[in-house]
Amino acid sequence: MFSRSFRYIRSFIPAYGATKEEKHPIVTQEQIDYEMSEYDAEKDTCEPSENIIEKFEDESKRYKISEWQAGWNITNAIQGMFVVSFPYAVLQGGYWTLLAIIVVAYICCHTGKILVECLYEEDRYGQKIRVHCSYVDIANSVFGPRFGGRIVNVAQMIELLMTCILYILLCGDLILGCFRETGSPLDLSSWIMISAAFLLPCAFLQTLKSVSWFSFWCTVAHLVINAIILVYCFSRINDWKWSEVQVSINIWTFPISLGVVVFSYTSQIFVPTLEGNLIDRQKFNCMMHWTHFAAAVFKALFAYIGFLTFGNNTKEFITNNLPRIFRITVNLFFILKALLSYPLPYFASVELLAESFFKGRPKTLFPVCIDNEKSLKVWAVILRLLLVLSTMLMAIFIPHFSLLMGLIGSFTGTMLSLIWPCYFHLYLKGKTMSWYAKLFDVIIIILGLLSLGIGIYYSGSALIRSYSGLPPDPHTPRIPYHSG
Repeated sequence: MFSRSFRYIRSFIPAYGATKEEKHPIVTQEQIDYEMSEYDAEKDTCEPSENIIEKFEDESKRYKISEWQAGWNITNAIQGMFVVSFPYAVLQGGYWTLLAIIVVAYICCHTGKILVECLYEEDRYGQKIRVHCSYVDIANSVFGPRFGGRIVNVAQMIELLMTCILYILLCGDLILGCFRETGSPLDLSSWIMISAAFLLPCAFLQTLKSVSWFSFWCTVAHLVINAIILVYCFSRINDWKWSEVQVSINIWTFPISLGVVVFSYTSQIFVPTLEGNLIDRQKFNCMMHWTHFAAAVFKALFAYIGFLTFGNNTKEFITNNLPRIFRITVNLFFILKALLSYPLPYFASVELLAESFFKGRPKTLFPVCIDNEKSLKVWAVILRLLLVLSTMLMAIFIPHFSLLMGLIGSFTGTMLSLIWPCYFHLYLKGKTMSWYAKLFDVIIIILGLLSLGIGIYYSGSALIRSYSGLPPDPHTPRIPYHSG
């Protein structure tokens, strides 16, 4: 009897998370009458239906998040640590980088929204039903269950783990930058290992709500950092180097900048999970609009003002251009921000691995990570700790922040943020779309493919040259490349 009442209640809350049996939960009046008549016959031994509904709603809302909490997570993803490299991106791409910052923000906001549209279908009554749970689930419907999920899973894992690696690498680089004049007592690898030690507690994270609080304090640290840097830049307004901003495109450096910009806006991996955990999903589009608008305005202003202040001497991390007192203060806040930014991509990668490999037999090869008391099993904690350590090791072996970010952004970032969302949208919603909506999606796919091909070639070439101590542009080999 309780299971029938439970199914009846869930028919009114399809957003809870569809199971196979609930892909099309069309409930007829006859079914409702039948369920309620059976319930009325036994109500002397059951709780009133209103109490059951209230208990169910309280339980489902306990782990859900508000649109503000979702906004902190999106802001953390698209306006995070990588902003320190944006003045350097202007050095590489000039005014075209500034244009790319605004255009890519609009496109990524659009692709995030259409990706969420792909999660839903309309029943015969015109009601939207969430028939897909994740990015991977959509890919299974489009590419087929054999290859679709695996392809997207691999791309998402690369993107998420590379983001984690870059956060740890950035921590080490920023700590090293604090000792530029006096000399550091430890090398970069040692500082990376010390930074990773503070991230080991991430292995115990189990809910998105906990991660949202990390993102909130990360945003607070971000505002403090930006205020300090901008105040210093405006204090030197009389020395701004207006003439050093490029108007022409340098084909050897602009693709790197474009890859950095695309990578910085990659939030599509988190979007289905965040939307699925919202208390009020009607506010999702509004949340996407204000987060991406704020990110575009701030990134463009920060990148432009930062480059005007230091011109062609702009370093890979703008913090390393600041005087010692400012640099140490800002670097300490940036280190805190990097540590607070790490949990979001780490938690998403853990969830992705659990969904793919740890659901128990016969669905997956390995057992579930959670015991009957909703606690992590010991071996699951050990695996999570090993994942933190593996990102630390990769940060030690690949110490080229912007070039690596540009290469990854040109590949996985372009596929996940531009190409696949538009292709999935055309495939699943093409019959109901207007011609101009289809055209816009096709244009984004073409731009994404061009960005992918050009970006991989030039970013890869620059990364190879950097290991020889050469600059990204082969036409200026006399200036040795530096990483900050």
